[in-house]
Amino acid sequence: MLKDFTKLDTFLTVVRERSFSRASAKLGISQPAVTQQIKFLENYLDTKIIERKKNGIRLTGPGEELYKVAVRLEKCIHDADADILKIINKKITFRLGTSFTIGNYVLPGECLNSLSQVINNDVKLTIEVSRKIVQMIKDRQIDLGLVESPVAEDDLIVREWREDELVVFSNVPIPKILRPEDLYTFKWVCREEGSQTRLVVQEAFEELGVACRDFDVLSEVSNTTAVLQTIKRAKKDTEHPTVSIISHHAIAEDVQNGVFYEARLQGYTMKRKFYIVYHKDNKHNAYVNNTVDFILSGKC
Repeated sequence: MLKDFTKLDTFLTVVRERSFSRASAKLGISQPAVTQQIKFLENYLDTKIIERKKNGIRLTGPGEELYKVAVRLEKCIHDADADILKIINKKITFRLGTSFTIGNYVLPGECLNSLSQVINNDVKLTIEVSRKIVQMIKDRQIDLGLVESPVAEDDLIVREWREDELVVFSNVPIPKILRPEDLYTFKWVCREEGSQTRLVVQEAFEELGVACRDFDVLSEVSNTTAVLQTIKRAKKDTEHPTVSIISHHAIAEDVQNGVFYEARLQGYTMKRKFYIVYHKDNKHNAYVNNTVDFILSGKC
């Protein structure tokens, strides 16, 4: 069993996520595959290691002991991976692609330098809309992508990364909590048809019974940067503010500095996931694996 860490990695993910379904999404494999791997461990050890509960999972006594062993092995493997990359000493330029929101506002400034040290090579960052990043991965133009929308492609591996919240914002003060009827009093800058942000917003408005067709829409734009610039330059009309919806990461600093004002919908939180995406052919690529581990560790 110790020759193949995959099953123990699945076990660690189930324990940390406290859910078979969340572990499935995190690992980019089906839930039955997760269950099968846990069952293999239990058959190998001839004992129950995980009990499913209504509110998650619980480790048995042997499961607790296995978790301690697996954590030690995980650390040794990560340390060994770093040493192996030094031995390879292969000079490459690792190609990382991100969406506009992630690349410009979510990744900390020091992330690329830290990642470069982890893989002992240069990192080139490409920022594009999510669908373009996915296509570039398929075309082998980039090695790994960080995107805002779920991806269903047989030749790609998709892993959940972190959660994002969308908020309403304007260049003039607006109520911090917006009722559905408040939304009709604004002038709107919307994202283009088919964007992930627009899909999340449509879902929220449908649940709240809000009819977007009755909005006063000034324009549709294609990316986060365009949204920011359009709202920043909009006429400061306190009676009928110009608003849009954006990741709270993208405006955090401007909200703190009083440039923008943000609001949330009454009784509804607009949330979405960010995802890590790479080609299945890179499943055993040491540079890709170390980059994924580094990003999932929360250091990036």
